[in-house]
Amino acid sequence: MHSPETIVQHFRGLTCQGHYFDVPLDYDNPSGPHIKVFAREVVANETKEKKLPWLVFLQGGPGFASPRPESADGWLKSALKNHRVLLLDQRGTGLSTPVTHETMEAFASPAQQADYLKYFRADNIVRDCEFIRKSFAEGAQWTVLGQSYGGFCITTYLSYAPDGLSKAIILGGLPPLVNNPDEVYKATYRRVIEKNNQYYQRFPADGPAVERIVNHLRTNHVELPTTEPLSARRFLQLGIAFGFNGAGGNMNAIHYLLEGAFVSHSPKEKLSYNFLRNVERMMNYNSNPIYSLLHEAIYCQNEASNWSAERMMNQFSEFGSEHRPTFFTGEMIFPWMFDEYECLKPLKEAARILAAYENWPRLYDVGALRKNTVPCVATIYYNDMYVDRKFAEETANNIHGMKIWITNEYEHDAIRQDGGRVLDRCFELLEDPA
Repeated sequence: MHSPETIVQHFRGLTCQGHYFDVPLDYDNPSGPHIKVFAREVVANETKEKKLPWLVFLQGGPGFASPRPESADGWLKSALKNHRVLLLDQRGTGLSTPVTHETMEAFASPAQQADYLKYFRADNIVRDCEFIRKSFAEGAQWTVLGQSYGGFCITTYLSYAPDGLSKAIILGGLPPLVNNPDEVYKATYRRVIEKNNQYYQRFPADGPAVERIVNHLRTNHVELPTTEPLSARRFLQLGIAFGFNGAGGNMNAIHYLLEGAFVSHSPKEKLSYNFLRNVERMMNYNSNPIYSLLHEAIYCQNEASNWSAERMMNQFSEFGSEHRPTFFTGEMIFPWMFDEYECLKPLKEAARILAAYENWPRLYDVGALRKNTVPCVATIYYNDMYVDRKFAEETANNIHGMKIWITNEYEHDAIRQDGGRVLDRCFELLEDPA
């Protein structure tokens, strides 16, 4: 059911209108519980009276809401030239019946929490898209654009509901066609090692600075402004930024953060408030719990993840406490996070249940992908720290007709850096008959 629209909103060059949809939690049990899914319609002011085809944007993550537009810039400007854009808050994110530590309090037990969360992967995100397409877009085929995890969702879309698609564009998000994440994490740990080496080559003096901070955190109880503990391992999670180029969230940002780590002229060694506040700000695991709860499950098909990142890390001595320089970790989720992040603590047992769960439905149909007829294109970022290039190339080779643009000009955040150029190039590739 399509619920009443929100009020129309106007921004520079844009008209936006929100829409809520009442969808089943479990599409195999449509008479069971329902949730709300929110999507924001965006159209350029100069084309709002035209009947344009739809382009649906699927955000990266998992567990992050769609962008909140303020102007027709970047990739959105490119998309709006010939489309109405639908910014989907994937189920559990943004305004779509959000999953937070607060909303999860409604469940009587961790087992009930886990059972609920099992419906928040790509398979049901695609079912939500199809529900909206049929009920709101008059059943017309539409183009899908996916960034990072959004590309994982599109690959599921191409597997199970390709008839709903006119075109597909995947930016840094061709998923590995695996049944569990073990080989994925082996590959991504190698990428993280490469990025650490690049970091210390760029900032060789940061080796002693990082070691000093880590030693301080291992020998002192340090609290963030939220009163949460800052452990050495939590500090080292800042390496998740090493795969980005955008200002304020990359290697350079970590370097500048370290410059003011300690209070100067203090009689006792003490980490500064500004340092602690910025460490806190740079990691949002508390506010987006789906990311932590389902990050490993997005790779699972009929197998459990069993805390894959934790297990695979033991195979790499570079992340051991004796290694110098001290290496940061990357995009990995560890069980200890549910002891240290305040808003993850109430979800610890649910996370344990999900990590042990084996009966995850299949997300990809390789046979269907090899018979694909939907025009599609994907970017593969040569040095991508989050979506391994070799796995991405293997997946591209399994999708019939997939055009790929492999580039080392950008990192994983190309859509934020130069989104207009990147999307224009993808549209050109789709139109190229070669």
